[in-house]
Amino acid sequence: MNAKRIPPTKTHAEMVSNWMEQPEFKAEYEKLDGEFALLDELLAARKKAGLTQAQVAERMGTKATAITRLESGLASGTQGPSYNTLKKYAAAVGKKLQIRFV
Repeated sequence: MNAKRIPPTKTHAEMVSNWMEQPEFKAEYEKLDGEFALLDELLAARKKAGLTQAQVAERMGTKATAITRLESGLASGTQGPSYNTLKKYAAAVGKKLQIRFV
């Protein structure tokens, strides 16, 4: 196919802002707040430790695909990690797991 790529006319932030005006979208999006917050924490801890998914996996005694599934599962809201998995992830990136109700 020789279709010419058309650049986007809106940024991701602009699209989300427009979608947030729709009550159904906003409700579903807000249901995922916890998953998104956890994903942000995982990614920030891994980045701060300077580790790749493969390196975290090695430290956890698993495969890189498991870390990919863990992170992408949180991003899509389809799969939540177990407490033990989160503990292992935290240890792999040099952190301790702490859970709080706010």
